[in-house]
Amino acid sequence: MVKVIVVGSGGREHTIAWKLAKSSSVDEVICVPGNGGTANENKCRNIDLKQDYIPEGANPYVEIAKHEGVTFAVIGPEDPLAAGIADAFWNANIPCVGPKSAGAQLEASKDLAKEFMAKYNVACPASKTFTDEKSAHDYIDQHGAPIVIKADGLAAGKGVVVAATAAQAHEAVTDIMVSGRVGSAGNKLVIEDYLEGVEISILAAVSVTPDFTKNGQSTIVPFTPARDHKRLCDGAKGPNTGGMGAVTPLDDVTPEIMAQFNSDILEPTLKGLIAEGFDYRGFIFFGVMITKDGPKLLEYNVRLGDPETQVVLPMMDFDFAEMCKAIMDGKLKDFNFAWKKGYAVAPVAVSGGYPNAYKKGVPISINKAAAELKNCKIFIAGAIEDRRTKVSDDKSHPLITSGGRVLAACSQAPTFEEAWNNAYTLMKNISFDGMFYRKDIGLPGAAESGKL
Repeated sequence: MVKVIVVGSGGREHTIAWKLAKSSSVDEVICVPGNGGTANENKCRNIDLKQDYIPEGANPYVEIAKHEGVTFAVIGPEDPLAAGIADAFWNANIPCVGPKSAGAQLEASKDLAKEFMAKYNVACPASKTFTDEKSAHDYIDQHGAPIVIKADGLAAGKGVVVAATAAQAHEAVTDIMVSGRVGSAGNKLVIEDYLEGVEISILAAVSVTPDFTKNGQSTIVPFTPARDHKRLCDGAKGPNTGGMGAVTPLDDVTPEIMAQFNSDILEPTLKGLIAEGFDYRGFIFFGVMITKDGPKLLEYNVRLGDPETQVVLPMMDFDFAEMCKAIMDGKLKDFNFAWKKGYAVAPVAVSGGYPNAYKKGVPISINKAAAELKNCKIFIAGAIEDRRTKVSDDKSHPLITSGGRVLAACSQAPTFEEAWNNAYTLMKNISFDGMFYRKDIGLPGAAESGKL
């Protein structure tokens, strides 16, 4: 019996669990802790971290995996990867999709990632790193704006400020380094040149170990490019968020751009992962700006992107579980990737007030008509089952909000227009008090970084 454990509780993890459950080779997907979406997903079961069989001080994810007899693990979020969860799984003889801790620092530290990019000649914007507030302020005075301020550490998508003016940049430095808005993640700052262009996300499968390299098997295979829409409001306005929606594929990403991405970003990254001796079996996310001078790498994430996963995985025309096995076994080079024709669009619904303070526990209403829309799927992120209420007609508990980004309404269709219309029709069949979503996901100019 093949059981897979999926670590995490967001929209990305719901999508991963859903895709794994579609594999004929997978009998059950254990979601730890999961969310209201995985609670009701076919072949999926949620388990929370408070189990009485877990010894004090032990890694709860590994103990649950051992108790359940899982075959392999897939790690969703970045925090546990940076903390070494993949190392813990492999040490317990449980194969794991997710880089070991050394490779995961490429996301955990913006400064370390910048050093890696410089060392291996990865195309990226110029930057400087600061550990004291005064030097950062002095640099802004010399450099001017627009400019990008980044907290060095993990900040759940809230550690980046694109400053249009020097005043905004100074405010961001104080906010991150002094007022502690992102905690210890802001003890060090990376200040980066602002690039004009349009941003894309390239998620990829990675299978790199020293042994695989000796056998000529180490590789990175990019998926179809996607686009996240980071700003809260239509027309790429308002504060940065964790992501307000995604679309794939991208008509503006030409074969020439992808060839330049491969030569200037992907290949040097693979060379670096190999040279550093990393055990990196998992996913990597390239956050890329397409500029007039070609693609430039803005950041690495050491896992699948959210909400990009919610459009990329539905377009996969291959067995996701078998690809995971190929990553772990060093057979990714021989794996046959195929992609569905057409487009996927997924706007994200967020709680009122997000990305600042918002209410939790708000009931979510999903009309029955939503379930009848063809090739549409609701991926739950910040919502859980309301166990205080009686079970509804479909044998599940109603959902209540538990986070800022609540859900994504995904549709795939042969044309972009059909996918877009269906995704927004699906969204109109969902409601909760304070619900907000962008109306322009995937449209021209919706994610452009123009003159500030």
